[in-house]
Amino acid sequence: MNLFSSTKCIFFQVIMIFYVFYNPTDSGAVELNSQNIDMTLASNELVFLNFYAEWCRFSNILQPVFNEAADKVREAFPEAGKVVLGKVDCDRETSIASRFHITKYPTLKVVRNGQLTKREYRGQRSAEAFLEFVKKHLEDPIKEFHSLKDLENLDSKKRIIIGYFDRRDQPEYNTFRRVATNLKEDCQFHVGFGDSSKAMHPPGTPIIVFRPDVALSHENDETYKGGLVNFDELNIWVQEKCVPLVREITFENAEELTEEGLPFLILFHNPDDTESIKDYKAIIENELLSEKQNVNFLTADGKRFAHPLHHLGKSDDDLPLIAIDSFRHMYLFPDFKDMYKPGKLKEFLQDLYNGKLHREFHYGPDPSNNEDSNDIQVKFITSPPESTFKKLGPSKNRYTLLKDEL
Repeated sequence: MNLFSSTKCIFFQVIMIFYVFYNPTDSGAVELNSQNIDMTLASNELVFLNFYAEWCRFSNILQPVFNEAADKVREAFPEAGKVVLGKVDCDRETSIASRFHITKYPTLKVVRNGQLTKREYRGQRSAEAFLEFVKKHLEDPIKEFHSLKDLENLDSKKRIIIGYFDRRDQPEYNTFRRVATNLKEDCQFHVGFGDSSKAMHPPGTPIIVFRPDVALSHENDETYKGGLVNFDELNIWVQEKCVPLVREITFENAEELTEEGLPFLILFHNPDDTESIKDYKAIIENELLSEKQNVNFLTADGKRFAHPLHHLGKSDDDLPLIAIDSFRHMYLFPDFKDMYKPGKLKEFLQDLYNGKLHREFHYGPDPSNNEDSNDIQVKFITSPPESTFKKLGPSKNRYTLLKDEL
């Protein structure tokens, strides 16, 4: 074999090794490991990850379905750098499992533009559902308006980010679009170009504005003051605006919120009651901001969540009302109107932390100085309602929990 042929052969082998290394199979999900995962995440707009263990029954059930979905996705989106369905054997790749905080098998996570999204995939586990999920994620997250009048009809119950640009090909808009792709589940994004937005910004100076959910909060519009080509800076600002201190719990996000492991302080309200929501949010932001690491502040449609109300001995006729779900028991705030008394909600939380709520549910109100505590305990022994929201946590029929989770 001459030198040219030998060199050509070596070159071909290197190309094949590189291809196999970053594209381990021609079909099914791509097997990811510590050598190829970072490049895969960095070089694709969307990476859908299946973290599994071979000994896990649920992982084995999902494996062929996920592989079939990978083939369907590859057929629908053949262009390089668009989307990859990848799988990680967590027994072999323990460092990756630790890096992504895997606590159950199988876990499905999404990475967009190199950044891990905070929400796992929790929908239907079929090839068709996975394909539709990918298609939805790859849709343009930004709606274009062609007149400022279009902005007058936006949903006042949604948090909105609006961009005013000269042209679509501006680097600032590329940054805006990447941020919108990452946070489209938390906010609505709108954009105007050229004549449709020129009245809102000086020529050559794009502007990005946050518009709050004015029907549900007392917040005001705010203009972004940072660098428009700095992705991290803009992403942090938008996330702070789009993910409020007080969130709404739904059946769709209940598992995600439950898995965070923090007690819930919940305002149950009628669907058309926006004033109590506004006031509740304002009080939380003014009085309980320091507690955000210890509790999830939530609102809930009292008609949709009638079951927890029933456990509290209440119905939608008693709305609005406030309760704590500690994931062991539920505790009712005595009187909704007391929310307006400074310090009352904070006192309610402190009574949870120090055990007073649990104690008083069992034995009645703490005795005064001239009362016999034994008499009160005998008179008021009872049991607080059990938590209902813990039942909305990860299903044992869908996951295998890690041994230290059992």
